Amino acid sequence: MSEASRNQALRASLLARLPVWQSAAARAQRLATHRAADVTDALRAVEDYRLLAHDLATARRLMPQSRVREYLEGTYALAHATVHRAAVHPGHALWSLFRDQIPAAVAALRPQILWVTVLFALTTFAGFWMVHTYPELIGLVASPDMIASVERGELWTEGLLNIAPSSIVSAQIFTNNIVVSLFAFCAGFLFGLGTLYIVALNGLMLGAVFAFTDQHGLAQKLFTYVLAHGCVELSVMCLSGAAGAAVGEALIRPGTAGRAEAFQTAVLRSGKVLFACVLLLIGSGFIEGYISPDPDFPLWTRAVVGVGYWLFMLALLTGRLFGPLMSFRQL
Repeated sequence: MSEASRNQALRASLLARLPVWQSAAARAQRLATHRAADVTDALRAVEDYRLLAHDLATARRLMPQSRVREYLEGTYALAHATVHRAAVHPGHALWSLFRDQIPAAVAALRPQILWVTVLFALTTFAGFWMVHTYPELIGLVASPDMIASVERGELWTEGLLNIAPSSIVSAQIFTNNIVVSLFAFCAGFLFGLGTLYIVALNGLMLGAVFAFTDQHGLAQKLFTYVLAHGCVELSVMCLSGAAGAAVGEALIRPGTAGRAEAFQTAVLRSGKVLFACVLLLIGSGFIEGYISPDPDFPLWTRAVVGVGYWLFMLALLTGRLFGPLMSFRQL
C-alpha cells in the first residue's frame, strides 16, 4: 500500500471516531462542574484524555488545516482542564486565603497603605487645628445634637446602653462601619478620587471632634471611649482606603496589561483584603457595643483590649496567625 493510500485510510478511520470524541467532550463538560459518579467514570475520563491526545497528534499530521483538528484541540483542552483540575477542599481554600493570599495582597498594597495613612494623619491634624483655631467651624462636621451635648459637658455616647441593648448597638455599629469601608473601597473606582475624599473627610471629622471636646474638657473621656475599638477601626479605614486607591491607580496607570485587565486584577487582589476588613469590623462592632460604652471597664482594660485586638489584626494580615507565608504565586 502506498503512502497516500495509507494516509487516506487513516483519515477515514479518524473520522469514524467522531462519536467517541463527542462522548469524551460530553463527559469532560459534565465532570467540569460535577463530581464523577464512581471510580469507573473517573477512569473513563482519563482514558478519553489519552485517546484524544493520540487522535489530535494524528490529525495535526494528516489534516493540519481541517475543522477536525480544531475540534479535537478544543475537546482535548477541555479534557486536559478536567483531568488536571485540583481537588476542591473548602477548608483548605479558606486556610490558604488567610495564610497566603490575604497577606500577599496586603504586602502588595504597602505603598497605598503608607500614603493613605499619611493622608489620614495629616487631615486629622488639620481638622484639629481648624476647630481649635475657629471653634464655630465644628458645625461643618458635627450635628446640632452632638454639639449641644458636648456644650452641656456630656459625650453623646453616654447612656448609650440605656437606649438599646448591646447586641442591637453592636449590630448597628459594625453594619455602619462595613458600609463606610465598602464605600471607601468602591469610591476608588472613580480613579481613586472618591477614596481620597472619604479618607480625608473622616480624618477631618476625627480631628475636629477631638478639638471640640478638648475645648470643653471631654477629650480624655472621648479617648477612653474610642480606645478599645478605635485602634482597629481606624486602621481598617486606612486599609480599605488603600484597597480602593489601588483600584484607582490601576485605572490611571494600567501598564502594559491594559486598563480592563489591570482593573480586574486590582479588584480581585484588593477584594481579599476587604474580606478581612469586614471580619475585623465585626469584631470592632462587638467591642464598641459591649465594652466602649460601659463605664464599668477601666482605662487599662480598654487599652489591653484595643492594643490586643490591633496586634491580632497585624497577625491576621501578615499571615503569622496561620503559619508562614507560602508564595505570592497564588495571587
